[in-house]
Amino acid sequence: MLRILYRLYQIYLFVARPLTLGVRVMLIRGGKVLLVRQTYMDGWFIPGGRIEKGETLEQAARREAREEVGAELKSISLLGVYSNFKEWKSDHNVLFFSDDFTLTGDHDHEIAEARLFALNSLPEGLWPGHRQRLLQYRRDRQRKKAPSLPRFGEW
Repeated sequence: MLRILYRLYQIYLFVARPLTLGVRVMLIRGGKVLLVRQTYMDGWFIPGGRIEKGETLEQAARREAREEVGAELKSISLLGVYSNFKEWKSDHNVLFFSDDFTLTGDHDHEIAEARLFALNSLPEGLWPGHRQRLLQYRRDRQRKKAPSLPRFGEW
């Protein structure tokens, strides 16, 4: 059912060409990143979603992490703002980072699976923009450089 609704959403995107704003949260600890596989789309993703009316960017990031992977975030920092112009939309995502979180194991019905992956062994099917962000994080970490904040670019 969710796949059918997602296809209808894609038709809406083609007709309306909306401007969208969302958040993603890169959850990394012990050299591993937490990624999700959704029920309505193929592939692996950094957890996140849309910002609701009346919500700050930070509130949205914390809510999405809690809903999608059952993560309660303690510290959180801004990594960058990235744009995506695929699927007939003007999509902008604010990327946050946290290495200070706890996992409850709960997740919502949109998530088929949440799994930890080593940063040096990312899964096949990881969306290209998400892979780029994780590879950049890994490069910065190998150079013992804190990520320069914030960054801007394309997913």
